[in-house]
Amino acid sequence: MSNEITMPGQVEEIIKRLTDSGFEAYAVGGCVRDSLLNREPGDWDITTSASPRQVKEIFRRTIDTGIEHGTVTVMLGRNGYEVTTYRIDGRYEDCRHPASVQFTPSLKEDLKRRDFTINAMAYNHESGIVDLFGGMEDLKRKVIRCVGDAHHRFEEDALRILRAVRFSAQLGFEIEEKTRQAVCDLAPSMARISMERIQMELTKLLVSEHPDYIRFAYETGITKVVLPEFDAIMETEQNNPYHCYSVGEHTLAMLKHCEADHVLRWTALLHDIGKPLVKTVGSDGCDHFYRHGEAGSRIADQILKRLKFDNDTIARVTKLVKWHDYAFNMTKANVRRAMNRVGEELFPSLLKIMWADNMAKSDYAKSYLLQAVKEVGVMYGQIVAERDCITLKKLAVTGSDLIAAGMQPGREIGQILNRMLEDVLDSPEHNTKEYLMQRYI
Repeated sequence: MSNEITMPGQVEEIIKRLTDSGFEAYAVGGCVRDSLLNREPGDWDITTSASPRQVKEIFRRTIDTGIEHGTVTVMLGRNGYEVTTYRIDGRYEDCRHPASVQFTPSLKEDLKRRDFTINAMAYNHESGIVDLFGGMEDLKRKVIRCVGDAHHRFEEDALRILRAVRFSAQLGFEIEEKTRQAVCDLAPSMARISMERIQMELTKLLVSEHPDYIRFAYETGITKVVLPEFDAIMETEQNNPYHCYSVGEHTLAMLKHCEADHVLRWTALLHDIGKPLVKTVGSDGCDHFYRHGEAGSRIADQILKRLKFDNDTIARVTKLVKWHDYAFNMTKANVRRAMNRVGEELFPSLLKIMWADNMAKSDYAKSYLLQAVKEVGVMYGQIVAERDCITLKKLAVTGSDLIAAGMQPGREIGQILNRMLEDVLDSPEHNTKEYLMQRYI
């Protein structure tokens, strides 16, 4: 692992201008960690001994993005870089934010307030890597470890508990034992964290390279606080020929087969969330989960709203959860009906979900269900290529046509248009104005 980091030119310029003005300045935190791991940093943060006022005097264009906590955004062209004064955090009164901060001339004091050792390193070309807490060694060992006492770090900011799991999933690292124990001990304090922040961390975890690491959040009691419905599926068995895992283990396996898109990964996480509610045992001793998609869609809606998701994500995920186990009769007419119900735009996502779902089932189920999904995909491609009518928008007849033919505006017009659409879904060649008007008027 090289100690030399290549920084963007503008970051080097900011550091140089600060040091030329007599101050210390370093790139710090995640950008240093990611650079050492040969990962592309999402952003570059800079820490300095200069006060916010002094930073503003050095740079012509700045924004006071968090000046009460020492942060000024320096604008170079269209790019903004957060420059934060070395600080010591005061008491954390809400398990999230310090009640006050104290600026300090000491880089060490600034670094030791940070969450994990791998995030507590600084760098500039003159000093090289400044690693006071063993972050480089932890990168080599692939472990997540708190700076200082883990209980103290998590008591300061309870969101760090979930961040530990998120970093573990993003990097494929294990969580060091004392840090893990502190996660277990303090997981209940997550109840004081806003749902928006929890949602952001869970989403980053789910779209990571190891989404199945959410298992650790279950094992340590985190999901019991922030996503108790997940605990329920982890504790639900499914004894039938289609499955070789419990509901929860099946979900974890499915996540690994699912594309790293937030809608798809949240759908995978929640697709069977309704199973504990509808589980029955048949006379043959097999477990059944009739209509679990509909039940799961309602529960997913509650979860996503609780986590403050945007309406578009909620609509997409709940629809995919509802239809994820759509029973296809292998005909193009049935595929067209499915496209109508799910939506033509969302249908490719449904196929991806069905593929991932079936990849996590028993060999018996995979032996024919995967081929079925593949065949549906072929028919979907043909339907799109042939521009078959799927919705009322593509129907050759409109409500205005019916009114022009003498019908009165009202419910009957909608009923007739829907009957026409049902006909066209079965027989797309019937989608002509002449045929439909003659047949239904």
